[in-house]
Amino acid sequence: MAYKRVTLNQEIVIDNIITFHYYELSGSYYTKGERHDFWEFVYVDKGELLVRTDSGKFRLQQGEIVFYKPNEFHGGGSDEKSPPNLIIVTFDCASEAMKFFENMRFRINEQERLLLTLLVNEGYNALTPRIDKPFKRVLHKKKNAPFGSEQLIKTYLEQLLIHFIRRLKQSESMPKLASTTNENMENDLTRQIIGYMSNHLECNFTLQHICSHFSVGRSQLSRAFKLKTGSGVIEYFHNLKIEKAKALIRQESYNYTEVAERLGYSSVHYFSRQFKRMTNMTPTEYARSVRARIANHKHT
Repeated sequence: MAYKRVTLNQEIVIDNIITFHYYELSGSYYTKGERHDFWEFVYVDKGELLVRTDSGKFRLQQGEIVFYKPNEFHGGGSDEKSPPNLIIVTFDCASEAMKFFENMRFRINEQERLLLTLLVNEGYNALTPRIDKPFKRVLHKKKNAPFGSEQLIKTYLEQLLIHFIRRLKQSESMPKLASTTNENMENDLTRQIIGYMSNHLECNFTLQHICSHFSVGRSQLSRAFKLKTGSGVIEYFHNLKIEKAKALIRQESYNYTEVAERLGYSSVHYFSRQFKRMTNMTPTEYARSVRARIANHKHT
C-alpha cells in the first residue's frame, strides 16, 4: 500500500517577534503615540488603559485586548484611578487571516487567558532582558534557554490567534471548559471567593473566616482553590493586597502610610516588610523603578 503525505495548511504563521513585554504603568503614564510596520496587541491584565487610534478614542478595561494593524497610529495613557498592567506583543505576520484583527478589540475568555499565560511564561524563558523590564525595545535570545522555548512562543502565539478567530466567528460563545456539575461549582466558588477578597482588601481574613462565610469545609476549599489558581487562599489574598498596593503607589496620590492603612496593615513598617518579601523591592524602590520606566520611555 502506497502512503500519501498530506500537506497541512498553516492559516497563521508568525515570522518574527519584535517586542514582548509585561508593563506595570504609573497613573501619570502618557504617550503621544506611534506607527510601525508590524502587528501589535495590548492586553489589559489589570486596571484600565485610555487609547487613541486612527479610529478614535476608547477605554480598554481589565480582561480586554486590542490589535493595531501595521502602520496604524496608536497612543494613550493610564487611567489615573486604575493604572494598568499590560501585556504587549509585537510581531511580523503576513498571513491573510490577520485581516480579521483589523480594528478589533474584545474580551478574552478563560481558555485564551491560559494560552496567554503560557505565552508570557515562555517569553520569560527564552528572551532577555526580562519581558517585565521597562521599555526595552531590543530583545535578545537568552543563552541556555529551555529546549524549544522559542518555538513554543511561536506556537502559543499562533494558537492564541487561531482561538480568537474561531471563537469570534461563531455566533455563540465557546462551551464552558468545565463539563461536570462539581467542576462548575468549584469554578464558581473560586470566582466568588476571589471577588469577595478583592472587594475587602482592607480586611485581614483567615482561612476559617473564608470557610465560614462561604459555608464550605477547609479541605474542600483549599483543594478547589489550589486546583483553579495554583495558590493557597490566604497566599492569594496577600498577593491581591500587594498588587493593589502597587497600583496605589503608581497612582502617586497616597503616601506609604496611607497605602498601608487602606489595605488593613497594622503599620507601615509591617506593610513594607510584606511588600519587600513578595516583590523583592521596598515600596520606595518600586516607586523609583516606576518613575525610571517613564523617564526611559520619554527618551526612547
